[in-house]
Amino acid sequence: MKPAQEEEVANFSELYQRLKKEKIQLEGKLEQLRAHEQALSERREGSPYGKREEEADQAIELEKRLALKRRLIDSLAAIERALQKYESGTYGICDSCGQSIGHARLEALPQANLCLRCKALQAKDARTR
Repeated sequence: MKPAQEEEVANFSELYQRLKKEKIQLEGKLEQLRAHEQALSERREGSPYGKREEEADQAIELEKRLALKRRLIDSLAAIERALQKYESGTYGICDSCGQSIGHARLEALPQANLCLRCKALQAKDARTR
């Protein structure tokens, strides 16, 4: 193995460890959110008569929790995908074009599955829809 390849493998190993830690943290946050939802659900069942302002506040809080939950689930899925790519030997390769994802991008976002060029094209396509 060439020195540059050895360094890349070592760096990928560090990124893999970061991804595993982040996965554990996200799973913990999701579990906390689910426990909080359960507690709120049990409290609401006991009081069918609520003021409209309280109900509106509860609806807003529910929307915030659902948005947070969706972001956590999406982040967890991206991390799990990156871990699978690492284990299969395809980590650091763009899912779209097959080229290498820049090391700086992976350092900033270890779960990145697209190179900067493909990510920019994806964002451009999303804006034009």
